[in-house]
Amino acid sequence: MATGGEQPSSSHHKHTNRLAKERSPYLLQHAHNPVDWYPWGQEAFEKAKTEDKPVFLSVGYSTCHWCHVMERESFQDEEIGKILSDNFICIKLDREERPDVDKVYMTFVQATSGRGGWPMSVWLTPDLRPFIGGTYFPPRDQGRQPGLKTVLLRIIEQWQNNRAALESTGVRILEALKKATAISANPGESLPLAPDVAKRCFQQLAHSYEEEYGGFRDAPKFPSPVNLMFLMSYWSENRSTSEGVEALQMALHTLRMMALGGIRDHVAQGFHRYSTDSSWHVPHFEKMLYDQAQLAVAYITAFQVSGEQFYADVAKDILLYVSRDLSDKSGGFYSAEDADSVPASGGLEKREGAFCVWTASEIRELLPDMVEGATDAATQADIFMHHYGVKEQGNVEPQQDPHGELRGQNVLIVRYSVELTAARFGITVEKVNKCLASSRAKMAEVRKARPCPHLDTKMLASWNGLMLSAFARVGAALENKALLERAVQAANFLKEYLWDAERQTILRCCYRGDQMEVQQISPPISGFLDDFAFIVGGLLDLYEATLQTEWLQWAEELQLRQDVLFWDDQGGGYFSCDPSDSTVLLQLKEDQDGAEPSANSVSAFNLLRLSSYTGKQEWLQKSQQLLTAFSDRLTRVPIALPEMVRALMAQHHTLQQVVICGQRDASDTAALLAAVNSLFLPFKVLMLIDGNPESVLSHQPGLACMTQLDGVATAYVCQSFTCSLPITNPQELRRLLLHGTTDTQTK
Repeated sequence: MATGGEQPSSSHHKHTNRLAKERSPYLLQHAHNPVDWYPWGQEAFEKAKTEDKPVFLSVGYSTCHWCHVMERESFQDEEIGKILSDNFICIKLDREERPDVDKVYMTFVQATSGRGGWPMSVWLTPDLRPFIGGTYFPPRDQGRQPGLKTVLLRIIEQWQNNRAALESTGVRILEALKKATAISANPGESLPLAPDVAKRCFQQLAHSYEEEYGGFRDAPKFPSPVNLMFLMSYWSENRSTSEGVEALQMALHTLRMMALGGIRDHVAQGFHRYSTDSSWHVPHFEKMLYDQAQLAVAYITAFQVSGEQFYADVAKDILLYVSRDLSDKSGGFYSAEDADSVPASGGLEKREGAFCVWTASEIRELLPDMVEGATDAATQADIFMHHYGVKEQGNVEPQQDPHGELRGQNVLIVRYSVELTAARFGITVEKVNKCLASSRAKMAEVRKARPCPHLDTKMLASWNGLMLSAFARVGAALENKALLERAVQAANFLKEYLWDAERQTILRCCYRGDQMEVQQISPPISGFLDDFAFIVGGLLDLYEATLQTEWLQWAEELQLRQDVLFWDDQGGGYFSCDPSDSTVLLQLKEDQDGAEPSANSVSAFNLLRLSSYTGKQEWLQKSQQLLTAFSDRLTRVPIALPEMVRALMAQHHTLQQVVICGQRDASDTAALLAAVNSLFLPFKVLMLIDGNPESVLSHQPGLACMTQLDGVATAYVCQSFTCSLPITNPQELRRLLLHGTTDTQTK
């Protein structure tokens, strides 16, 4: 639905710089600035050293609102462009292409200014050491905030007259950051106690929980799927305790309120980035692939634990949006949809949310039909506006709209249940649902005709890995073949376009070309830790959803390669990027599960799962070493690493092996698999023994003795070298997995 990131030809522009040759949509957005931009690379580094000039590094991403503002205000400004080009080597970086570089300089900016964000503006010595940094700057001075022009002139003056002090300050800060960010296991240190860490994580989340609308702060409010997945996992291990019940209530209430709120796109599906208020009403309208992926998994998990169809419908809606608007014909997934677009009413200036919001008069004009049997001769518009909180003067409060972009507009938010709406208009719930669905469909058609927001058509390996997990897990839980086929298509895309078999490495990203073909830059960007970790996790989920061993086999190969490229032999855990890259000044290990889970958190889980599938003890040991390296942070602030706490819990409980012996496509096998997939079992692996001697699972000695009982598909549930008696009844298997009630025998 959104438009692509390609730029028109240079003949329409006064200026064209070397970014016009790049494929990143973010870099292309700056290709016609009067700034002598370079992409991150050797050409820029060598020029900085040859001319002995400081580097101005500007970092952002293509759907970043304030990046657009700074580009328009400052980088299109001829005077500022000349100051930059004459006095600095100017480098523009897409943080999504190079998260390793972004993380180093963001760590510096946060340490020196106390805050971070994008756009990020950092000044470096010719050898790439930072000495001054910040985020957004207005073009000229605004009150106490210095403008970019003032900052540039001060830096030029200081570079000429006080260079040694600038450089020594940069060196000193960098050395301090190296010490402060080091993460490693101390000699003799052991794993922290999982029950204690999990309880503290729950308590810290409960303390920050906002009871009325859910979520974990007042405003702005972020979806934080990692928190919700931890809470549901905590409940699964503590179902009989009041804390376990509270954890589940917190997760389900948050997911429900988000799905009813304006952060969800009620007309065209999917979720926006975050809410600017505590009630999930007025969002920042950008849509990110990684949010859709993690939220789809969170909602299908909520369905598994609660049985409520509501949550399954939300999960399906998210994947409908991704399939329709963020999917490439190659099988890959695009990165993001912008918040800003030109209003349908006209004008050239883009506005936040213009594509998604509605005036009351638009809705009345679009939905004039009277609804048979409704009181007060109510129209479709009356019912829709009541249900979704639409007001004649608009439903966005001025304090939620500091730039006046949403004046008179409505952000749809469910204000009443369908039962209450039905009672208000004297009609049946069925008729209300039909009316609302019909209204949403008409509005979706109108929206298609509006000027579309920019679409970032870059395809990132890591986010595609997260999305692979989402399609696999939702497809398995709902026994939906179309979703599973889309998951397989995504895995094939990753193997075809983002796996360099010759160099044995994942590639970070690829791009949609002008003819809708998949393009790669030369040389391509090698993958980072999160690319490997998220794809391995996605492949393990795909194996469990399809039981096709080729995906398990590829996951094993990728994990071996990840270990070679990123493992820290001294301190344990994985570096975020290749430690041999001398242009990346800090070797960091991501220690926070934020908008995306930390790749170390995901890897800790992957290693446990792979060890359980393959019987390789070295992967179990690596997982333990990784968790030990992070033990200080896990013990003190587990709320920073809820996904890693889940891995620690899995390590503590040991993974349950659910083994199905049967033919993959047989109905009796399918019935047992459906029983397993209907449940949320956070600490299990699922495997199929189908008699194939070539299977990677055939090497596991413990699985060799497991066979079908009387020629019927049979399940075994094993943990800590002890297995249940064989089970052929799906309901009995479900009961065992839920309640643990059956006899056991030693393997």
